[in-house]
Amino acid sequence: MKRNLFLCLTLSILMSVSSVFSQGFNSIHTPDGVYVIAAGNAGKIYRSSNSGSTWSGYTVATDNFRSVFSLNNDVWIAANNGNVYKTSKASSPVTAANIGSTITINSVYFVNSNLGFICGEAGNIYKSVNGGTNWTLSNTGVSSTDLNAISFKDENNGVAVGKSGSIYMTANGGSSWVLTSGVTPNDLLDVKYFSDGIIATGTYGTILRKENSGSFTTVVTRTDSDIRGVTGSGLNSARVCGGGGFIRNNLNNRSNFFNFEVNPMMANLVDIVYYNETTGFAVSSLNNVIIKTTNGGQSWDLPTGASIAFNWVQKTPSGSGIGNNLCMHPKNRNSAFVVYGNKVYVSRDRSETWTQIATISTGTRAHSFYVSPVDTNIWVAAMEGSPDMVTRSTNYGATWTSIIAYDFSTYGQPLEMDQNNPSTFYFAPSNSSGLGVFRSTDNGATFTLTAPYNNSNINQPCDLIVMWDSSNVLYMGDDGADIYKSTNYGVSWTNVKPTSSSEVPSMCNSVFDQSICYATTWSSSQVYKTTTYGDSWNITSNNSGSGWGSDLCREDPTLVLTGNYGTQAYLTTNGGVNFFNVNTGLSGAGAGIMVPERGYMLNMQTGSLYKLNIVYSVLTGVNENTISNTAPSDFELFQNYPNPFNPVTNIKFAMPVSGNVSLKVYDQLGKEVSVLADGFRSAGTYEVNFDASTMSSGLYFYKLVTGVNSITKKMMLVK
Repeated sequence: MKRNLFLCLTLSILMSVSSVFSQGFNSIHTPDGVYVIAAGNAGKIYRSSNSGSTWSGYTVATDNFRSVFSLNNDVWIAANNGNVYKTSKASSPVTAANIGSTITINSVYFVNSNLGFICGEAGNIYKSVNGGTNWTLSNTGVSSTDLNAISFKDENNGVAVGKSGSIYMTANGGSSWVLTSGVTPNDLLDVKYFSDGIIATGTYGTILRKENSGSFTTVVTRTDSDIRGVTGSGLNSARVCGGGGFIRNNLNNRSNFFNFEVNPMMANLVDIVYYNETTGFAVSSLNNVIIKTTNGGQSWDLPTGASIAFNWVQKTPSGSGIGNNLCMHPKNRNSAFVVYGNKVYVSRDRSETWTQIATISTGTRAHSFYVSPVDTNIWVAAMEGSPDMVTRSTNYGATWTSIIAYDFSTYGQPLEMDQNNPSTFYFAPSNSSGLGVFRSTDNGATFTLTAPYNNSNINQPCDLIVMWDSSNVLYMGDDGADIYKSTNYGVSWTNVKPTSSSEVPSMCNSVFDQSICYATTWSSSQVYKTTTYGDSWNITSNNSGSGWGSDLCREDPTLVLTGNYGTQAYLTTNGGVNFFNVNTGLSGAGAGIMVPERGYMLNMQTGSLYKLNIVYSVLTGVNENTISNTAPSDFELFQNYPNPFNPVTNIKFAMPVSGNVSLKVYDQLGKEVSVLADGFRSAGTYEVNFDASTMSSGLYFYKLVTGVNSITKKMMLVK
């Protein structure tokens, strides 16, 4: 019986923070939902002919491929050096046409098989009327600003967007363009012209919306992550992607794109395409995993054979950590703070490196720490002492003043800032003195008792949290593992989750959905969740560890990370349906957790700070490199190298004339076991990487066949 084994090349790509996107892809498109093509830097192309189930990888040029567009049988790829490449949806030659310039082209769009447009740096817009063979400048009315994306509704109506919020529109097929300015100062990165209007996306959470007869309006997205891709079938059925891997849509009248599509990507998503209402694809520039949905975004899947590995990497800050002393810089999304003991550290590069910048002179060890969004010179911290206290600095940590002094829980986070009104702070000391929650409305300068705890069962408050958009609503996690709710700014409290263990050390909620909140429990393994605005709580997970810190991703509520009183951490990417352990590399215990983005997670262990690295591995059908486009003198199949091999080897072949070619691997019985190349190739020299990790040791044959030539050679696999 003939057996076809898909040749597997395993590519491991380490996610790292970088402003240069180069490891993965820049763009993806499909003309029919079956044939799919993704393009990246250094001439990288991945193709699928089975709706993204399996992929073949090719290197066809040295240019950086920045945008891909497909229509019917044709595929166009925009690149640097003024090159526009064309191929077909099936495996076929990739040919370049130069526009007569060396500019970087950022976007390509074709209205039909003949009429197409490109845009790029310095305000360049070009037009083709013969399928991309020739291009003419068509940018009358456009300034020299860089343009990032272009889209057309029909042959006449188009839009191009770019740097500093530039929006140019044409109603005459690109003969002239009119600037729309002043809508946003942020760079616009992508745009889609639907039949009923336009959606543009950009940096710092920018989404702009325009109905055909209206003007551009700003969508309140409640994120500062870059939104890089937009797709869909209309203004009210659109999807966007970006940040550390979120996908959002505006279906069912969710105009703010507050529907989040569950997906496994924890790396920046830079492009997304939906072929219809059910089938979509998305890519990251940081890895080679292409994710896919077949159910309209209810869930997204990795391709066949792909996997994810997690590893915590220790960073510089260390000492005696307790509570949650992680804090993002309110004005700079790349900067963060952490306090270990009484030492304040800052990172300016997304937590890769840290520097101590201050010492808190009052108290010995921090339990909570905040940098005020109102004035970043103002820092407020809860510190251990004799007694414990809330302390404050007004000069970026140079000097400190004790504001209020009462003992609080040994392990708790007794200080909370109202994120809706950041001049307001709450302080919850222990109930041993019969006090209650204190409130500050002047940025922590003074605190006033809201009301005594009186005869309530509140014992040792461990965490406080304020509901988004409802400053009067607070939750309190208690040392008795109860959760209390207040609807009057902490004046009175109602027990909404009775005791189940010893402590509720941490809670986290979301700006995107007031109804949800998570709570960890110590010393039990239970994670609780409410979907009823805190009125009722149910177990959403029974992890094997003992819960401590937690955070709900600041850009996507489907991702939650919890710490553990030990060397575990638990992650969910599907809204708490299931959690899985991500503990490789950890030591100590996870007191503080912060998740600014899906691909940016911090764990303040008791002894040192850790950041999560994620490695994606993906299997592709073949990885083929074009060694030379110059026609060789002879038809030739070279000996594989190394040989013998285990398990990877390289096979090179040369074609003096263009034509169909087949390169296959056979076992000693003559059975075909792998297909390395099968289709049209231009004259040139090619090299294929062959990974035989799924095969047994032994002698194999590889055979190259064209219309009139056939060559067979031997190779030895030794494991």
